[in-house]
Amino acid sequence: MNSSKSLTVAIVAGEHSGDLLGAGLMRSIKQQYQGDVQFIGVGGPLMQEQGLASFFPMDDLAIMGIAEVVKHLPKLLKHRRQLVAYLKQQQPDVMVGIDAPDFNLTVEKRLRKAGIKTVHYVSPSVWAWREGRIKGIKKAVDHMLCLLPFEKQFYDKHHLDATFVGHPLADEISGEWSKTAARNELNLATDKMYLGLLPGSRAGEIERMAPLFLHVAAQLQHDNNNLSIVAPMVSQARADQFIAIQQRCCPELDITVKVGQSRQTMAASDYLLLTSGTVALEAMLISRPMVVAYKFNWLSYQLIKRLFKAPFFSLPNLLAGDKIVPELAQDEANANQLQQQLQRLIDEDNKPLLERFRALHQQLKVDASERGAAAVLSLVSSEK
Repeated sequence: MNSSKSLTVAIVAGEHSGDLLGAGLMRSIKQQYQGDVQFIGVGGPLMQEQGLASFFPMDDLAIMGIAEVVKHLPKLLKHRRQLVAYLKQQQPDVMVGIDAPDFNLTVEKRLRKAGIKTVHYVSPSVWAWREGRIKGIKKAVDHMLCLLPFEKQFYDKHHLDATFVGHPLADEISGEWSKTAARNELNLATDKMYLGLLPGSRAGEIERMAPLFLHVAAQLQHDNNNLSIVAPMVSQARADQFIAIQQRCCPELDITVKVGQSRQTMAASDYLLLTSGTVALEAMLISRPMVVAYKFNWLSYQLIKRLFKAPFFSLPNLLAGDKIVPELAQDEANANQLQQQLQRLIDEDNKPLLERFRALHQQLKVDASERGAAAVLSLVSSEK
């Protein structure tokens, strides 16, 4: 986009993943806009490297859990009020809210009402549950940047301008990740068969999922002599928690626990047993056969099963529009069923599945930052 006019972009991210997306978007906006670009708003170290002076520390927004949010609510509301006032005063050409919908959609709505163009990057899962939220989103957002193709179809149906930009993970992760190289990097034997266990990144998830995953792994190891188990944990605290559960429920299990290095561990594995979430998408992009499972606490499940509208809950299946990987939730996610599904993967030829994974990878690998920047600048130029 050619322009001699300086451009002011407000951009707000609330956690590490948003900081990563924001930095890529800022970099691409600077490359595409031939003129001075100023960035204002909230972001982390990666966005600051690209020239953002953060209005307040991004970590103030990275709060998980109802109790934590309630505890920090006065500070959050004050931040939001002051940020909106500041951005109204600065009158940026466009405001980009990255994820963090509870915070950003309100900011976007107030700025849009004041005549500032707004973009939201990373669609809330409105296509899966609480579809009525689309009314509020349409009041807040001029343009939605979607990571997944079916999200754009949803917004087209509801007459909200949207661009499918692809998924940054598809740009970042190589689909040709060598199993041998990953094992050498992790000091794992190259002549064994490995099952990777990924029971979650939060303490509550590990408490719910680890005993089940470990029992399944123990039975599979008993039935398959050459099978070793490896489990990456997000931190030493989660590793200690996981090992304590393993010692309690399956002390005989031959297992290697790694701290960090989850992608390398997935790449080193022949098969994966994992919880639903972004990790299932990572496993698909790395091209490893998987079984996806999840258990909610009882009350959460009662709410979710009434509100959840999507045909599948794992991202590989949602992207394929078909059940290409086994996904089991709640009562179906039991040791017997998980073991059967994993044994089937071990016994069968998985080449057709891996071909589907590679095709989906290519569909998502379209340079999210570049496409996102083009959509933002197009919205700005339409107003000039």
